[in-house]
Amino acid sequence: MLDDIDDTEIHPLFAGAPSSTEFRKLRKRLVREARAAIDDYGMVRPGDRWLVCLSGGKDSYTLLAVLHELKWRGVLPVDLLACNLDQGQPGFPATVLPEFLSDRGVEHRIEYQDTYSIVTAKVPQGRTYCALCSRLRRGNLYRIAREEGCSAVVLGHHRDDILETFFMNLFHGGRLATMPPKLLNEEGDLTVLRPLAYVAEDDCERFARAMNYPIIPCDLCGSQEGLQRMQVKKMLDEWEMRSPGRRQVMFRALRNLRPSHMLDPQLFDFASLFPKERSPH
Repeated sequence: MLDDIDDTEIHPLFAGAPSSTEFRKLRKRLVREARAAIDDYGMVRPGDRWLVCLSGGKDSYTLLAVLHELKWRGVLPVDLLACNLDQGQPGFPATVLPEFLSDRGVEHRIEYQDTYSIVTAKVPQGRTYCALCSRLRRGNLYRIAREEGCSAVVLGHHRDDILETFFMNLFHGGRLATMPPKLLNEEGDLTVLRPLAYVAEDDCERFARAMNYPIIPCDLCGSQEGLQRMQVKKMLDEWEMRSPGRRQVMFRALRNLRPSHMLDPQLFDFASLFPKERSPH
């Protein structure tokens, strides 16, 4: 069905889309990979309502468009509510997203919460804002989801984000962990979903640029170039340049875990692992 997309009938989010064969292939690939992740991780419960988080970056625009495409095609039986959390960063263009969403008939909620002032007051000079900022953002998004009757908070993290988080935890956290495509929150009343888990960052960038979406830069908070995540990203970029396809191979490894070949006795019962008794001759 998705390989036979009729481009004469499109969702308003795709208005003005390039007609090139290259773009149509990109669009179909994005939709196909998102649907595969949704199916593989059982994200859909028909009739649910999803809070689709929109930051204004290339990834969240891609997420919004792909989910509406799937719903438009009748293969995503959930209600979608786009949400932008304006955290009070200096220079944030507050009118861009409301106008974009209204012009395209996308149901949305814009929420203003000045978490930026809290973060800058609490984080010592020279330290990164990301951890505290993320916690405050997550708390507000959970609150909004509950207020709107949503069962899921949907984020635009892609394959490369997941890989970077894995190496961040490996190098700096001393654990093998990353951002899963589907996660139940601590309270147990909301799922966190990442439908772009199989999508490459480059594809998000090409798509958003081709659609000429009004991208809001992600460095409004003054995030430092020396962040550990930036270092990991640079390392992965260098690996990919030397060995094209390395990212996809590593991502496949995250889906092919063998507990018996790791070192965690809580995941595998090493204590009872002994050879069978030989029967006497």
